[in-house]
Amino acid sequence: MIKKHFLFIITLLAVTARVCLAQSDSLVLVQARWQVDSIDGMLLKTIHFNHHEYFHSNQFMAVLEIPSQSGHTLQLAYEPVRTPTSTIAKRHHAVAAINGSFFDMDKHNPVCYLRVDGQDIWENTPGKDTVNRKYYQYGTLLINGDSVRIARTDSSRCWERTLPDSNIMTAGPLLLLHGEVQPFRHDRTFVSNRHPRTAVGIRPDGTLLLFVVDGRSKESEGMSLDELTKTLKWLGCTDVLNMDGGGSTTLYLEGWANGGIVNYPIDNGRFDHHGERGVSNAILVIRNR
Repeated sequence: MIKKHFLFIITLLAVTARVCLAQSDSLVLVQARWQVDSIDGMLLKTIHFNHHEYFHSNQFMAVLEIPSQSGHTLQLAYEPVRTPTSTIAKRHHAVAAINGSFFDMDKHNPVCYLRVDGQDIWENTPGKDTVNRKYYQYGTLLINGDSVRIARTDSSRCWERTLPDSNIMTAGPLLLLHGEVQPFRHDRTFVSNRHPRTAVGIRPDGTLLLFVVDGRSKESEGMSLDELTKTLKWLGCTDVLNMDGGGSTTLYLEGWANGGIVNYPIDNGRFDHHGERGVSNAILVIRNR
């Protein structure tokens, strides 16, 4: 009986500790002194935790907040040959951009469904242990004019073809939907380990968040998908879709220093602004004319 009581107390203390740590991390994030820049009706917020105060780690984060009435729309872009996000943005005269969904590094093509301006570019590529979709192909970004939504996909391989939206990008895992944390696989290091991450979030008032966190360096370790989910939820999002990350993670802003690169892309193995990777697709922010 004493042993059972002892185990119960240990379990209770462990649960309490986890709850307290989560509350502590959320307060650290919300009360942090972000650098805030107002740009063309949008807000760019950046923060560098460099004393291991957030998730007991160093983290550099940047988020571009785009209010629904900011006068901007999202647009998708595809490149048949891998091209840096900043270059794609400049070609399309975008005011801002982040890297998009997953792609084949050698063949350059996407591996998730992609539709740009009504044209179907690519289909979902199943994995070795899946029939129709990989586990990161169950979330979709849907753009139709000023309307931007995040949805959970059907399990069929070509579900997106039935949708009317003019721009569709499938990615994942889907992290939040209607305020509810979505289940995702924990048997993948892609999910459980810390990496640079890119995500798109939507708040209840329609504000869009383009979010990046750098990783794989002592200056910024990156996040697991659980940590990423909590971060975007604490930033007020009810719908969140994880995009391609790692060396692809890039946030571009027109007129910004360092060629417009806000974060510290890590494809060159250094914590600087020069490690941008060529990608297959991107999410662009376009001024309404």
